[in-house]
Amino acid sequence: MKYYLFIFLSVFCSLSSVSQSTDIQNIQKDFVSWNNYQKSQIFLSLDFLPLDENSNVISKEKFLMILTEGNFIPVKVDDNEHQVKYQLHKILPTSDTSIKATIAQIAFDELHNYKMEGKIFPDFKFADLDGNLISNETFKGKITVIKCWYIHCTFCIKEFPQVNQLAKKYIDRNDIQFISLAEDSSEQLNSFLKKKPLLYSVVPNMKTYMNEVLTLNAFPTHFILDKNGTILKVLSNYESLELALDKIMKDL
Repeated sequence: MKYYLFIFLSVFCSLSSVSQSTDIQNIQKDFVSWNNYQKSQIFLSLDFLPLDENSNVISKEKFLMILTEGNFIPVKVDDNEHQVKYQLHKILPTSDTSIKATIAQIAFDELHNYKMEGKIFPDFKFADLDGNLISNETFKGKITVIKCWYIHCTFCIKEFPQVNQLAKKYIDRNDIQFISLAEDSSEQLNSFLKKKPLLYSVVPNMKTYMNEVLTLNAFPTHFILDKNGTILKVLSNYESLELALDKIMKDL
């Protein structure tokens, strides 16, 4: 009986391994295929169970640090469990070299953002376009969503319809607020926002603050702060923002 069980498990594992190997090859067959997979299946800003190449659980920080070396890609593990799992897989020798460079840069940015989580949002005291003073005191008592952007950032502007929809979703709740920090001047923003409205408070002239205080590497970047002004999440795109915010608001 044990002998037959051993054969069954060996065959099953072998088949699973072949299937997984085939998927890995398809994902890496060219840059476009990998990029589409990365954008649709991998959300490194969110909570997940990190696995090394041998399926051992490791810390998220170590997982991201390994990815910054450009030798692995993260692959989603589909095991019908509710918890999201990503596993490290070696980049194939035949893969496009752009995959190595891109995943390394993505991981570098995600690692930087991850290290900000759990800290109080840095000292802040600026006026928005309507003259309202916004400071760290403003962040207290409400969940705060902060979008960092600038006018000539294509991806920042492309997500305007989605972030506006997100703001509308919570418009009747008094325990959440939406604020944006923009690099551009008041004059530039007032002119631009007449054509492309943003349903966030907009704070102008934030280039120095975002570069030197927040030390952001990429745009857009989204922050979610708890009711004490502590950074809960730092996210690199709208898709991650929506998922993270939905979870946080449901848990309140």
